[in-house]
Amino acid sequence: MRLSRPARAILAGITALILLVIYLPLMVVLVNSFSTSTSLTWPPPGLTLEWWGKAFRSEGALDAVVTSVQIALIATIVSLVLGTLISLALQRFEFFGRDAVSLLVILPIALPGIITGIALNNAFRTILGLQLSIATVIVAHATFCIVTVFNNVIARLRRLGTNFEDASADLGAGLWTTFRLVTFPQLRSALLAGGLLAFALSFDEIIVTTFTAGAGVKTLPLWILDNLFRPNQAPVVNVIAVVLVLVSIVPIYIAQRLAGAEKVPR
Repeated sequence: MRLSRPARAILAGITALILLVIYLPLMVVLVNSFSTSTSLTWPPPGLTLEWWGKAFRSEGALDAVVTSVQIALIATIVSLVLGTLISLALQRFEFFGRDAVSLLVILPIALPGIITGIALNNAFRTILGLQLSIATVIVAHATFCIVTVFNNVIARLRRLGTNFEDASADLGAGLWTTFRLVTFPQLRSALLAGGLLAFALSFDEIIVTTFTAGAGVKTLPLWILDNLFRPNQAPVVNVIAVVLVLVSIVPIYIAQRLAGAEKVPR
């Protein structure tokens, strides 16, 4: 389909406007991280690197980064294992209730975060009688990070078909050997992409974390929220926010490149 020149110009203008609305606030945060003002003012009266130095010397911020990385890594590992197993079960086997299980796996990421957070808080504290801790945050993050792995892996399995696995079975290989030598090598890029997306999703999650983190657990998004309106902390928060954006962009970019560049043999 070919569009007329006026139609292309209108679409280009709408696209530019949408991108401007999305990314202009991020540019404001970036510029304010170099502002000499101690409050969120615009335009900045001057530029300085002072806040970047203070941010990287802030023990609270550094501890929050370490906590967020730990939670994201463990949640990603759990998601990779469970998401892959669920994908294989739903794509390679026929059983009663398969469509219902597929819906239940995807549902957590479709629900509003506050609903998920309240439900998990009640489950941990009321039903199971557990104290909120870093472990409850990991479990909470894994519930929705599984979806990113699941979607990537099951999409790859559907594209692959079963020809190679059937050939492996015909040659006498067992299930584990077939998975190790045939299925897994073809899933590696999908697993890497899903794992990167799961890490990014967990690293900057705040709503579910608020309801499932104990008193001593402080992730980076929670640290930003707590310090945003404290005196003289706004520029430091801007610096941390910029770092958080960069940390989130890198895995998403890599995952997108992997998904776009991978070619599955026919």
